[in-house]
Amino acid sequence: MTNVLGILFVPAVLFMVIVAPLWLIFHYVTVWKTQRHAGRVDQGTLNDMWGTAHKLETRVGALEKLLDAEVPGWRSRPL
Repeated sequence: MTNVLGILFVPAVLFMVIVAPLWLIFHYVTVWKTQRHAGRVDQGTLNDMWGTAHKLETRVGALEKLLDAEVPGWRSRPL
């Protein structure tokens, strides 16, 4: 029993000293690269949404002008 523990002790120490730190480093490098790429995609999506919101705001403004001309007092009417 003691001999088996002695045989397993060396590989366990090598794993903890060499393999585990490298594993953690490569894992977090991959996570950081993924987050950096996701940030660029999110920025593009945010710009698209900003443009769409601006277009919608312009359309709502045009509709309000038409309603003001066609139906005076439409803002004060209850829904």
